[in-house]
Amino acid sequence: MSAITLPALGLFVTTLGVAILSPGPAIIAASRSAAARGRQASMPYAMGLAIGASFWCLFALFGLTVLFRIVPQSYAVLRFLGGAYLIWVAFQMWRHAADPLSMEGESVAGPGFRQGLALNLSNPKPALFYAGVIMTIFPALSTAGAAVIYLVALSVEVCFYAAVTVLMATNPMRRGYRAAKTAIDRIAGTLIGALGLTLILRH
Repeated sequence: MSAITLPALGLFVTTLGVAILSPGPAIIAASRSAAARGRQASMPYAMGLAIGASFWCLFALFGLTVLFRIVPQSYAVLRFLGGAYLIWVAFQMWRHAADPLSMEGESVAGPGFRQGLALNLSNPKPALFYAGVIMTIFPALSTAGAAVIYLVALSVEVCFYAAVTVLMATNPMRRGYRAAKTAIDRIAGTLIGALGLTLILRH
């Protein structure tokens, strides 16, 4: 078993960070939620997104991505279900795009921890990403090494989604969102819907 080195960990963290920040349904949803509802109301959603994403790292570490190669239909089914869920999320964004935001001080309803978890569990593509990155950077891991990699991945996911939530919940970001809520929600819904459709159609 090869040892985990600091340069390898640094490469892993950098690669994961770039992947998280690339345009995708989770980062779009986290940004919109924070701008619409503020930091406190949106943080549970962000944590659900982070833990949901980290699940796919665990999936890859256990070698379960082999299941996708042995039974390709299992990946196809997951892609279809996940894509359908993303399209449903997109439809809800479009449906409520013109709804007024609650006033400051009122309770703000919206997605929470479970919805964040469901959103990132709906997309099995990160499992293949994690599998490829882990096999490339850490070709041989002990059980303890796998535990370290998972904890690092979880920490990175939590930190990045928390940072996005804090940034997008700042007053300038929230004012900008309030000024263009309908357009922003419809653009976000369109992007998430397109990603869901791509997930279903792409082989």
